[in-house]
Amino acid sequence: MANTNDVNNGENLNELLKIRRNKLDELRSLGIEPYGIDKFDRTNMTSEIKNDYDNFEGKTVTIAGRIMSKRGHGKASFADIQDRDGRIQLYFKLDVLGEKNYEIFKILDIGDIIGVTGEVFKSKTGEVTIRVQDFKLLSKSLQVLPDKWHGLKDPDLRYRQRYVDLIINPGVKETFIKRTAIIKAIREFLDSRGFIEVETPILHTIAGGAAARPFITHHNALDIDMYLRIALELHLKRLIVGGLEKVYEMGRVFRNEGMDIRHNPEFTLLELYEAYTDYHGMMDITENLFAYVAEKVNGSKKIVYQGTEIDLTPPWRRLTMIDAIKEFLDIDFNKVSSDEEAIEIAKKNHLEVKEGMKKGDIIALVFDELCESHLIQPTFIMDYPVEISPLAKRKHDNPALTSRFEAFIYGREVANAFSELNDPIDQKERFIEQLKQREAGNDEAHMMDEDFINALEVGMPPTGGLGIGVDRLIMFMTDAYSIRDVILFPTMKPKAEQDELKNENE
Repeated sequence: MANTNDVNNGENLNELLKIRRNKLDELRSLGIEPYGIDKFDRTNMTSEIKNDYDNFEGKTVTIAGRIMSKRGHGKASFADIQDRDGRIQLYFKLDVLGEKNYEIFKILDIGDIIGVTGEVFKSKTGEVTIRVQDFKLLSKSLQVLPDKWHGLKDPDLRYRQRYVDLIINPGVKETFIKRTAIIKAIREFLDSRGFIEVETPILHTIAGGAAARPFITHHNALDIDMYLRIALELHLKRLIVGGLEKVYEMGRVFRNEGMDIRHNPEFTLLELYEAYTDYHGMMDITENLFAYVAEKVNGSKKIVYQGTEIDLTPPWRRLTMIDAIKEFLDIDFNKVSSDEEAIEIAKKNHLEVKEGMKKGDIIALVFDELCESHLIQPTFIMDYPVEISPLAKRKHDNPALTSRFEAFIYGREVANAFSELNDPIDQKERFIEQLKQREAGNDEAHMMDEDFINALEVGMPPTGGLGIGVDRLIMFMTDAYSIRDVILFPTMKPKAEQDELKNENE
C-alpha cells in the first residue's frame, strides 16, 4: 500500500516499509527463509472449524492464512489469521512454542502469511481459538495493510489494488464468491434445459451483432485489421443454421465506449439461441432464469436492490414500447403518421434529434430518455421499431415494428431478445441501410457480413435469441451500486495519468 501517505497513528510509511525489509535480514539471521517454503498442507479451513466447533474441540488442526491482527505481551499473545473463508483466533504461548519460536512470532507483522498447527479450544471470552503448537512463515509481507478501523475506502485505490481490497473488505470477497455461484447457476439452468455451451471467436474480421464501437487491433501474419468482438450473436446463429438448435455462450465482449456505474469497456455477456421458438419463448427463459438464480444464490425470488424490494417471481409484466410511452407520458405514437411529427414531439420534450432520424428512432429515443426510469419492477418492453433492430424479425401485423423485447429492472436494461430475422433478403437490405448510416458518420452501425447472409441463405429455422448482461444481473443479486464492484479488475485510467489529471485539477 505504498500509495497511503499516513498509517498507524501518523508514523511515516517509508520508515515502516524500511523496518519490514530489515526484518527480512533478521529472520534470515535466525535461519528462517521468508519465501523458502514451496508447499504447505492444510487439514481444514477456518470457517469449518468455527461452524462445527463441537466436533473440532480438542482436536489438532493445521490451517494457513494471513495475519490480520496481533495483540498481547510477555509470555502469551493472540493473533487473528484469515483464509479464503474467514478468520479465526490463534493463541501463542512461550512455554508451548519455546523461546526461539516465540521470538520469531514476535518478529512477524500483520499481513504475513503463516501456517499453523494446534489444538482447537474456546478462550475465556468464548471465542473459538487454536492453541498454536507449531507454525511456519510462508511469505513475508513487505507492504503495510490499511488498519482495520479506516480500511481501504478510496474507490480508485480499491479497484486498482483489488488484491488489498479483497484482504481488507470481507464483503468484497463475498461478492466475488457469490459471482462464481451466480455464473454456475446460470449454466445449471441452461444445461438442464438442453442448451449446449459453445465457444466462438473473440477476434472478428467484421464487428457485428450489436450497435457499438469496436476495439481495433492488427494481425501481423495476415496483415489485416481485426476487431475484439462486440457481441456473440452472428457466430451463434451460424450454429443454429448448422443444426445445433439450442446453444449458448457466456464470455467477455468489448465495446470502445464510455464508462459509468453500468458500463465497463469489457464485460461478460450471455447469449443464447433456440430454434423453433420466438421472443415470447425468450421471455419465459429470461424471467425463469432470473428467478432460478436468485433463489439458488440468495434463497428467495425476491431481492433488495439499493433499498428497493424487487420481486423476480414470474410472470413479469409485458408492455409494448408504444404503450409504455402512452402510459408514462400520455403520448400516443400510434396516432403519429410522419417522421416530421415525431421529430416535433422529441423537440418539445427537449430531446436531441440527430440528422436522418425517422419515426422509429424517435420512438426509441423518447422511451430511452423519458420512460426507462419508471420501470422498477421487472418488465418486458416489447415491439421495438425496425430502425433500431436490424437483426430482429418484423411483426406480421405491423412491419414498422419488430418482435423484440428488452427486460428492465430498477430502470435498467438487463436483457435484449428477438424473434431472429431469418429472411436473407430482408437482412441484406437492413445491412445496406446500416452501411449508409456508417457512411454518414455513425461508427456504431452494423457492417456488412456477407458470410452471415450466406448462412441465412442456407436456411435458418424460426429462432429466438436472447442476450443478458451478466455483470448487471450480478449487480442486482449482490446489491452492488456500480458495475466496478462486481468486476474483479475493472478498466482504469493508468495511475500516472490519473495522478497528473488530479494535480491539474488541484
